[in-house]
Amino acid sequence: MATLTATAHKPAPPGILANRAVRKLLVLAVAAAVLAPVAATQWPGAAWPTALTVDVSEPLGRASDWIIDNRDSHPLFLYFFGHVSNVVVLAVRAVYLALLAVGWAGVTAVGALVAWRVAGVRLALGTAVAFLACGLLGMWVPTMQTLALMVVAVLASVVVGALLGLAAGLSDRMDRALRPVLDTMQVLPAFAYLLPVVLVFGIGVPAAVLATVVYAAPPMARLTSLGLRGADKEVLEAVESLGTTARQRLLTARIPLARKELLLGVNQTIMMALSMAVIASVIGAGGLGDRVYQALASVDVGAALAAGIPIVLLAVVLDRVTGAAGERLGGPGEAGKSPLTWLYLLLAAAAVAVAGRLGDFLDWPDGWELNIAEPVNRAVDWMTAHLYSDVPVVGGTADWAAHFTSWVLNPLRDGLQWLPWWSVLLVVAALAWLIGTWRTALTAVLAMAAIGVLGVWDPSLDTLSQVLAAVAVTLVIGFATGIAAARSDRFERLLRPVLDVFQTMPQFVYLIPVVALFGVGRAPAAAAAVVYALPAVVRITAQGLRQVDPAALESARSLGASSGQQLRQVQLPLARRSLLLAVNQGVVLVLAVVIIGGLVGGGALGYQVVFGLAQGDLAAGLVAGAAIVCLGLMLDRVTQPTERRTPKKGA
Repeated sequence: MATLTATAHKPAPPGILANRAVRKLLVLAVAAAVLAPVAATQWPGAAWPTALTVDVSEPLGRASDWIIDNRDSHPLFLYFFGHVSNVVVLAVRAVYLALLAVGWAGVTAVGALVAWRVAGVRLALGTAVAFLACGLLGMWVPTMQTLALMVVAVLASVVVGALLGLAAGLSDRMDRALRPVLDTMQVLPAFAYLLPVVLVFGIGVPAAVLATVVYAAPPMARLTSLGLRGADKEVLEAVESLGTTARQRLLTARIPLARKELLLGVNQTIMMALSMAVIASVIGAGGLGDRVYQALASVDVGAALAAGIPIVLLAVVLDRVTGAAGERLGGPGEAGKSPLTWLYLLLAAAAVAVAGRLGDFLDWPDGWELNIAEPVNRAVDWMTAHLYSDVPVVGGTADWAAHFTSWVLNPLRDGLQWLPWWSVLLVVAALAWLIGTWRTALTAVLAMAAIGVLGVWDPSLDTLSQVLAAVAVTLVIGFATGIAAARSDRFERLLRPVLDVFQTMPQFVYLIPVVALFGVGRAPAAAAAVVYALPAVVRITAQGLRQVDPAALESARSLGASSGQQLRQVQLPLARRSLLLAVNQGVVLVLAVVIIGGLVGGGALGYQVVFGLAQGDLAAGLVAGAAIVCLGLMLDRVTQPTERRTPKKGA
């Protein structure tokens, strides 16, 4: 007993060794001193050793050939995948034909009435204006195609996500099994989902819908599980005391208590499905995304913008309506509304649809369309002539892109590729272990090593250099903007609608303005990534600073601390976890768009995925997709703080 007591009260190591981070670095230094000479001698050179790579192109090629050869004859494709594909096609076609049958007046009326029912008059008017704007831009039919695909994909995503979330919410074992799967799906950029689905289902709507379901179901699963696990224990105990069965408790207590989380899951699923439905235009989804993709391929910025604006409007409307439904659910305003209200709204919408059909208002009139492509392209031509280069003092946008590439991207890429491969693994291990646990470091190192084993070390470091450069710019701008928003209510109110719009835009749309300003290349891809990740970084930073304990700030003020001292010495240290979360989200979001930047000259892994999709090359596409997963997993681990488990008292 005395020995145990003495051990428990053993004093901390003296001096600098008392710091846990220093002890971790010393362990890594010892390991490096032992292993680095062996690695440098056995496998000299900076690049990943060829002897440590595994060529998966041959087995993947054989698998691809087998699938292509048996797609029309094997029972698995005929009696399972074939039926799934047919059901998806029929469902999307039925929704699309129903939307066309209702007509533009009926669709606008239904959207406005639903928005009015769940969110009030202002959002109803905004919804009507958004649908009318889609028609004015000449994009009514593509908008209905995208909306039809969205309806089917969202319904399937919600069902699949809710079932998975239900299983995870009711079973700890299922929760532990699903968590790593959902983590991987969350860090996997959207592009990586496309090739395997295309290989099985071919180019077209079924592949687009199923890729969208795989991408959009995880947030529904996570939030469903969270809502079920967070249900009020006292209410559940009260219901259980009445002798109810497990099924009755689920239907009458747990699910109703999780309504807001479920609606938030629907909201997030809708936004991710819209983002993926646009990206899926690369594999034949059609609709607005296809218009954007074709316009970007021909560098027709005007046509891309004409299709991009309806995407943004659709995203904003869907986000606002589902968000408002979640906020008002169960609120005081809902109690006085009769369920018959929905019947009245349905009858009103039907009356508008019938009137539109009788008045021949099904198709959007050609004479009501506005052609914005030509003036936009003229503006782009003017920018090319006057803003791209040779602007006095500041230079042009093309000059900025060239300088950013030659001064930042190229040196960073060359520096990473110059480093010995084993030193990169050591740096990853050090960063991950400092911010987390040894398990975090092991996961990060194994993920980075897997990239080398797959034989895509250099392209992955190229992608990593773009991510690091874009993240650095994002954090500088995002932290400065977030601090300003946290310290000024007026600035925060002015900034909120801008962030709302930016946060609801699908990833694909961000490529349009950067191509107009900077042309094509790696710098525009990084710029699009910065714009996409910025809203999340700003919001998390501002929220973290605003949630700092007011008592701590008051104490600092009473000691005579200036505003800057309060920020540096109180707010920023206390908001450390929020700032680290902002870094983590910035990294994940930047990676997603840097990969899509392969469409506009970003190169590296993004280009390999695009090439694999275009050529049907399973080996190139899947290897690049796997490397993207590993890179995302590594970046997630080195930027996500992990709580150390502390032993319980008495243990």
